Amino acid sequence: MKPTTPTPLVLSDYQISPEQGFLPRDPQEHLPDCSTLNHLGHELPKLLSARMVRQFIDEQPTLLPSVPPTWRLEDYRAAMRILSFAGHAYVWEVPDQPAGTLPPQLAQPWHQIAKHLGRPPVLSYASYALDNWRRLDPAKPVRLDNIVLLQNFLGGLDEEWFVVVHIQIEREAGSGLAGLARALNGAVADKADEALLGLASLARAQEAMCNTLLRMKERCDPYVYYTRVRPYIHGWNNNPALPNGLRYEGIAAYGERPQQFRGETGAQSSIVPCLDAGLGIAHAPDPLTRYLQEMRDYMPPRHRTFIQALEETKDNRSRPVLSGYVRDHKILRSDLWTAYCTCVDLLVQFRDIHIGYADSYIHRQHQSLASNPTAVGTGGTPFMPYLQKHLDETKQAIVE
Repeated sequence: MKPTTPTPLVLSDYQISPEQGFLPRDPQEHLPDCSTLNHLGHELPKLLSARMVRQFIDEQPTLLPSVPPTWRLEDYRAAMRILSFAGHAYVWEVPDQPAGTLPPQLAQPWHQIAKHLGRPPVLSYASYALDNWRRLDPAKPVRLDNIVLLQNFLGGLDEEWFVVVHIQIEREAGSGLAGLARALNGAVADKADEALLGLASLARAQEAMCNTLLRMKERCDPYVYYTRVRPYIHGWNNNPALPNGLRYEGIAAYGERPQQFRGETGAQSSIVPCLDAGLGIAHAPDPLTRYLQEMRDYMPPRHRTFIQALEETKDNRSRPVLSGYVRDHKILRSDLWTAYCTCVDLLVQFRDIHIGYADSYIHRQHQSLASNPTAVGTGGTPFMPYLQKHLDETKQAIVE
């Protein structure tokens, strides 16, 4: 049965490219005419090591006097990166004594920039990873031996490696997203060969993503991650150290009420939600599915729209287009079914590797501070039982 669906998916409509996926071409390193903010970003690791972040910010009359009308999207992203790292450093400078209020010279520009970008004023994956890298050699590609971070908290090998591994995976996902779109568009047009070629491209990208993820422990030690990297990326929702959330001083829209935002987490990456949606992986409602839906609010708006577009791409039997198409052609085009199963198996592998890391990097660590709990992820929700459930549900997608 030939499916019917809206117009074909075009990656560029969603700020996605086959070459770099959800990554921008090259993030902007510095802000024009913003000496105080640039200085704060540059000195942040040293200020944090000396526990002088709060004092430095408190002594500034302003961090960003006004947003120039000439700013481009890249400028807003760069400002959001610096302000987000500075905001979290201010709150968690002394992890067991978090600040419950942000001063207006930090809260106001952070809120303004975040609103423009369509995200909350908190450190999210977009600022932590997507917009936080540069090439050592501009002429060479985005890969682990050629990328470093633009912004750190304390810095060091473990913090750097933890994030650049994610950045490499994002880059590798680009060709996979292009393959997924090609496979979906092929299914829509009833072109089995196109769908097959798209699935093959997706599988190659997934293999590369799994291989990169397996390299995490090469230079990021679980204990160092838990004690020196993780404390600064927590948010103020479901965090026992900030039970009432965080007050953003001088923000009229908040009415002086504390706000509760989730912490930075890989769950804010759009890759796995796109693979679930495109491959037709269904997850029964549970606390993790509700949490993952909430995580979309922390993604760049175009990226979350792409996930929604994938989810809404149905055939005339209201089934996910691609999975329905390959099942309908399982007998006549067994190669199509095999290619689809390979992609689902690789998603299973990716999830399985991630569960192992969640266990060793968080769950098995010794909790010493209420602000850095082992029972919940950095987003502030219990994770281990539901990660396994989502893995099992992924496996079920190809049970005949």
